[in-house]
Amino acid sequence: MSWQTREMWRSCLPILSQMPEIPDRTEQIRQSHAGLIYRVVISCSRGEKVPDLEPILEQAVQNQWTELVAVIRRILAGQRGESLLSGLDEEDRIIIDTILLGLQNPETLPNPETRPDPGLAAPGIAGMIHAARSGNTDALQLIANMATQFMQAGGDMALLAARIRPLVLGERNADLLCEKMSPKGEKLMLNILAELERLEE
Repeated sequence: MSWQTREMWRSCLPILSQMPEIPDRTEQIRQSHAGLIYRVVISCSRGEKVPDLEPILEQAVQNQWTELVAVIRRILAGQRGESLLSGLDEEDRIIIDTILLGLQNPETLPNPETRPDPGLAAPGIAGMIHAARSGNTDALQLIANMATQFMQAGGDMALLAARIRPLVLGERNADLLCEKMSPKGEKLMLNILAELERLEE
């Protein structure tokens, strides 16, 4: 991954980590996937899936997180144990480990409700969209992962997740892109569009 792409990703962390300060990498991953982790643990505890879990898993598969989703489905089917971690990359392994630990002790779960001002992420999101439009493979992968994380957060973030692809394809109609968003969501989208305009001059 190039230095420039890493810097764009880093600038998104205030929202992706769902914390006002950037924690260590493991905690970043735990927090950025808190919504998914929490839903899986609750589904296992109740013996039935949380209603919005399946759409999140389907979206994750579309964004190439197939191995992670396959292991989550094994957990939902009742499997446990460290063998579930075999063959996973670092990020997937941390997510699965957090789920397994949360099943043993729910108090260890990251808080899915903590969210800072998303406006801090606009330059980084715009930078990755711009890089993805230029064919940067690192940016394409990161932005797919980012869309999955936004989908998990719900609300304006889920709407933004659905509009990442149109943005990458060149859509710049603010009315269309801001449709159904709250004032805070609209502000984030308008900031992204303003930054993209600057980058595309």
